[in-house]
Amino acid sequence: MRLRTLQSDAVKLIGVGTMAISLGACGFQLRGAPPVSSALEPLELDCLSPVPTSLCLSVRQQLELGGIELASGQDANYQLRVRGFEQDRRASAITVQAAAAEYTLRQSVEVELMSADGIPIIASTRLTTSESYRYDETNVLAKQREEDNLQQQLSDRLAQQIIFRLAPITEQRLQEIRDNQQGSRTMSGAQSAKP
Repeated sequence: MRLRTLQSDAVKLIGVGTMAISLGACGFQLRGAPPVSSALEPLELDCLSPVPTSLCLSVRQQLELGGIELASGQDANYQLRVRGFEQDRRASAITVQAAAAEYTLRQSVEVELMSADGIPIIASTRLTTSESYRYDETNVLAKQREEDNLQQQLSDRLAQQIIFRLAPITEQRLQEIRDNQQGSRTMSGAQSAKP
């Protein structure tokens, strides 16, 4: 009886292992941030105030988890600039007594990716995320903790959006951007040379 149970457990374990290998082989990945191309290495992350430290750390962690080499200053081939952070909290539902029943939290930030020689890879783009929560005047402390938790979740979502913006930038895409930039410079030079 005990041998049969062990055999049954072994068969189940082998089945689960086979399924995991099959899913990995077909390219299945858990949901999350997509991989960032190594073509952007070494990358400098430049967060300017008032961007919260938690957002910068979240972006840095996701880049490091993706195996992206980070550098600073002259050592970087590309610079990811994160700036213009804005955050607000607005009442989105009102009770009969004219008190806030629900709030919407919103965070936004500007992102830009530049090459070391000044070519814009990703032009300045504003990314935004928001979340609503119910407010209860009788439980202010718990609601404050909930709001703090939601603010951190919003920062994590913004970090994911930044990574999603970087994901399509491959070596081929970088070359296309450089070729387009060179073509634009050549055309504007020819235009200015005409009498």
